[in-house]
Amino acid sequence: MTPQELKFAFEPFAKAMATATPESARAALGAMFASDAVAKLCHPFGTLTGPEAVFEALYKPLLEAVPDLERRDMIRLAGTTPEGQHWVGCMGNYMGTMLGPWLGIRPTGHLVHLRYHEFYRLEGDKVVEVQAIWDIPEVMMQAGVWPMAPQYGAFLCTPAPMSGDGLTASGDSSAAQAHVIAMLEDLCAHPVDPDPARMKLEKYWHPRFNWYGPCGIGTARGISGFRNWHQIPFLKAMPDRKLDAMGDLMSHWFGEGDYACETGWPNMRLSLTHDGWMGIAPAGTEVLLRSLDFWRMEDGLIRENWVLVDLLDLYEQIGIDVLARLEHMNGARNLGPIEVPAGMDPVR
Repeated sequence: MTPQELKFAFEPFAKAMATATPESARAALGAMFASDAVAKLCHPFGTLTGPEAVFEALYKPLLEAVPDLERRDMIRLAGTTPEGQHWVGCMGNYMGTMLGPWLGIRPTGHLVHLRYHEFYRLEGDKVVEVQAIWDIPEVMMQAGVWPMAPQYGAFLCTPAPMSGDGLTASGDSSAAQAHVIAMLEDLCAHPVDPDPARMKLEKYWHPRFNWYGPCGIGTARGISGFRNWHQIPFLKAMPDRKLDAMGDLMSHWFGEGDYACETGWPNMRLSLTHDGWMGIAPAGTEVLLRSLDFWRMEDGLIRENWVLVDLLDLYEQIGIDVLARLEHMNGARNLGPIEVPAGMDPVR
C-alpha cells in the first residue's frame, strides 16, 4: 500500500475520533480494527485484544471524564518499513473539559491536553496492531497532583510542527531517516568514548531545535538545553545505553518527506545503575523503555523532535507504583464529578 492509500484507509477513523462520543468511538473502533487486533498500550492499560477491549479500557473512561473530548492530529505519517509492514503514525493532543476523575487524577473543570503518539499497523484496510503512548503525567501536572520528582525541562502544550505541514507531508523520506539513524549511531558512541564531542550534535541538530520530551522530563531548546535538561541526567543514570539494533529489540522505521518516525515495543534496553535521572535512586537493574518518536528535518538538520517514553511503565519495572502514590495523595481530595456553571445567571 502507498502512503496515500494507507492514509485514505485511516481517514474515517481519524475523522470519527476527532469529536467522539461513546457511541461513535465504539463504532469507529469496530469498523477500523480487526477483531483480533493487538493493542500494545502504555501503562496501566497493558496489551489488549480486539476493538471492544480497547474501547472499554481506554476510551470509555476518558470520555466519561472528558465528555467533550476531541482528538487533534498534528502529525500523520504513513509508509512501509524495510520489513514490509504498513504503518500510520500519529502525533497530537486529546483535548476537552475535564469534569470527572480519570485514572485517579482529579477533575480540573478546565480544558486539559493529553499528548499521544499512536502507531497503527494495517493489513488491507484494517488495523491489526497498535503501539500507543499517552502522556498521562501531563494530565497529572495540569491537575496539580504530581507524584514524581520535578522535571528539569519546560512544561507546555506540545505544538504542531513549526512548518505547518504535519498532516500534508509526502515524498521520499530516505534522506531524513538516514540522517536520524546516523545521528543515533553517533549518540551511542558516547559514553563508551567519554568525549561528549564524539556525539557530533552540531552535525545533526539545528541550532534552534526543540526537543519535546514526555512530562517528567520536559521540553528542551537547542543543544545546551538538550544536554542539560535531558541528556546528561539520562546518561549519568544509564551509561550503558546503545542502539536497539545492537540487541534483540525491534524498531520500525518509516516517514514522508522531511519527517522520519520510529516505533518499537520496547526499543531500548538500559541498566539503571546511577543517580541523576528524574530523581530515581540507582535501582541496579535492567529496564526496557518504550519510546515512540517523530523527527522533522529543516535545511538538512533536525529542527524538531517529538519523543514520548512510557515513564509509568519504567517506574513500574523498578518497583514504584506511581498511580498508587497518586491514590495516596488523593486521601484529602474530592474526586467526584464537577459541573462548570453555564454563566447565564443574572448579573449581580
